[in-house]
Amino acid sequence: VTVVTSHDDTGAPLGFTANSFASVSLDPPLVLVCLANSARSYDALTQASGFAVNILAEDQKNISNTFARPSDDRFANVDWQVGPQGSPILAGVSAWFDCSMHKTVEAGDHVILIGQVEAFDTSTAPGLGYARGAYVTPAAEAEALAHGANLVVSALIERAGEVMLIDDGLGGLTLPQKPVGRAGASVALSELIASCGIEADPGFIYSVFEDAAREHQHISFLCQAGEGTPKQGCFTPLTPSTMMEVTDPALRIMLERFASESRMGNYGVFYGTQISGNVRKIVSGS
Repeated sequence: VTVVTSHDDTGAPLGFTANSFASVSLDPPLVLVCLANSARSYDALTQASGFAVNILAEDQKNISNTFARPSDDRFANVDWQVGPQGSPILAGVSAWFDCSMHKTVEAGDHVILIGQVEAFDTSTAPGLGYARGAYVTPAAEAEALAHGANLVVSALIERAGEVMLIDDGLGGLTLPQKPVGRAGASVALSELIASCGIEADPGFIYSVFEDAAREHQHISFLCQAGEGTPKQGCFTPLTPSTMMEVTDPALRIMLERFASESRMGNYGVFYGTQISGNVRKIVSGS
């Protein structure tokens, strides 16, 4: 879920909630959003010199609702500042792109705003999703998967192309993981990350599989880490020699897939068992 922001010809900030956001080009860096022809901000946005795309964090449903409903001043109770290119940047978002206007394209009952990214930033906060008329968050997905299942949560914590691995107590390496108790999957994941001693937020669910041998369901979250040294284990590149030290075959296969997808920048979510399954690709701009 994104909030697209800009200014009108008087300098007043304006914005709207949109989930039709996609990348267009890497060279030059272009992104697009779609705006309804019936929108009150149609004239101002199509004539603006630029706009910003604010990717909302998991805990910003209220901001999404604010910018999705009619209001005389949507910015009244929102913390924001002017971005490097001049458009409003909302505080606490998962990421933002401040763009100059590259082109507008009429398309049926919408207009496509294509912006050239002039500045951007990202945080470890997981993004807010929206599907089938409801918000989607990593914590909510985990709770749904945990219903009626013996669930183990693991944290696939990545930083600068390296993954945090810890001693598995058997002479090998593994991911930080723990069983889910009565408090639920989101609490277990938060406790797991806290035990690692670094700043990291839960991202999207990366892999889900049934482990028949251990009689549990395993769910792994891909998390982006901030700065700091972990209390246990260390960040390491996923080289072939490192993979050989991962004693759990299912986790090793998952990490091999992650290493491959990281190189391509094309992620998918694995569903299946510890033996076989399928990967459902994550499509941008959905």
